Amino acid sequence: MSDVLQQLAQVLEQRKLQTADQSYVASLYAKGLDHILKKIGEEATETVIAAKDGDKDKIVYETADLWFHCMVMLAHQELGPEHVINELQRRFGLSGLQEKAQRDAS
Repeated sequence: MSDVLQQLAQVLEQRKLQTADQSYVASLYAKGLDHILKKIGEEATETVIAAKDGDKDKIVYETADLWFHCMVMLAHQELGPEHVINELQRRFGLSGLQEKAQRDAS
């Protein structure tokens, strides 16, 4: 599964070398972080609406859009999916309450 995320991360890095008229992702990079974050907000809202509607196909579709735009944001910030996966692995086995207590202590 994470192979797909790594492949996507590589493509997103390649898109940094293209111009906005060559690639949708390059156009997002050109418009800057605020525009990318706005897209994430839009996709998050569409994901919530799909979940409320209960249409499983649409939930998957909208979640894919959300993850994609989050990956664009990570790449824009010089981060990759491995950073998020490492954080999730760090949290694995911790209860949500323990994880929150650790955050609050720092």
